Parts: sequence; C-alpha cells; structure tokens
Amino acid sequence: MLYKLAWFIRTIFVRLLIKHIGIYSYVAKPTFIYGGKGVTICNKVRIFPGLRIETHNNGRIIINEDVSIGQNFHIISSDDTLSIGSHTTISGNVFITNVDHDYTDIGTHILKQKHLGKTTTVGENCFIGYGAVLQAGTILGKQCVVGSNSVLRGTFPDYCVIAGAPAKILKRYNPQTELWEKTDSKGNFIK
Repeated sequence: MLYKLAWFIRTIFVRLLIKHIGIYSYVAKPTFIYGGKGVTICNKVRIFPGLRIETHNNGRIIINEDVSIGQNFHIISSDDTLSIGSHTTISGNVFITNVDHDYTDIGTHILKQKHLGKTTTVGENCFIGYGAVLQAGTILGKQCVVGSNSVLRGTFPDYCVIAGAPAKILKRYNPQTELWEKTDSKGNFIK
C-alpha cells in the first residue's frame, strides 16, 4: 500500500504538466507526457506504471471519473477530443488513438507526413481487455466488453461484447429478454 502513497505524492508533480487532474487520482511512474496541457484527468482515476499520453495539433484527451488503467497504457490524440467514459476499466498494454499517419507521400518518412484525425471515444462503464488496440475512428458505446488482443476500428453500439482482429460483435444485451445473446458480426441477434 505504500507504493500507492508514493504515486499520490508523485501526482502532485504531474499536476504541473497537464491541464487538470482531479482529487483522489494518481499516476504511477514511469510516465511520458507530451502536450500535457491538452490532458484532463477527472476524479478517482487510477493509472498504473508505464503511461504514455500525447496530444498533438490541439488534440485533447479527457479521462472521466472513476477510471482504472493498467500498466503500459498508450493514448494519442490529434486535432480532436479523445474521451474515455466514466467507470471504465482498461487492462494493461492497451493502445487508443484518434490519429492515423498519412503514408501517401512516397519517399517521405511517415512521421513527417500529416496526421489524419478521426473521432474516437470510449463509452462509460466499459471493460477493455489486455493488449487491445482501439484505432482512429473507433466509437465504443457504453458498457461494452472488449476481448484481449482485439483490434477495433468502427462504431460499436451500447452493451456489446467485441473480440477479434479485426474485432467483431459477438454478443449484445437484449433488453427484451434481459440476457446477453449471441449476434452476427453486425450485432443482429441470432435466433
């Protein structure tokens, strides 16, 4: 438990590097922060060691309240707001971005080509499994479960289980039966 006390103390210094960090939040070391003035971390956010958080070109990152983030989390935002909903749990080794690099200028290093921003959001009360990747343009509804090592791009509705590379919807909550039921890859219930 002493390590958490050290993380709280360390968070005092993190406050100097980002726009806002709420009460009862902590960030463990090591941490890499680039463009921290575009980062808002709300109340009761717990971030374990290995955070890499970046904003470019007026990008913004908002991590809403009561979010738990595992080790080695990497998140990048450019030109838009990337938000993580309240009460979400993110396992270790997860990557979330709202930016792709253009690659069409032959002979130019990819890191010197323009950013292609796409809206990316994570709904509230989601669970993102170990090693998952949420690519630019991913819209994740509320209370979704993302399987380990899944690769997501696209829009996924509320209350669904998503897995695979590329990820597909496997189950959704059916409010009529009050059960989690199997679906086809587009989220339609299978009878």
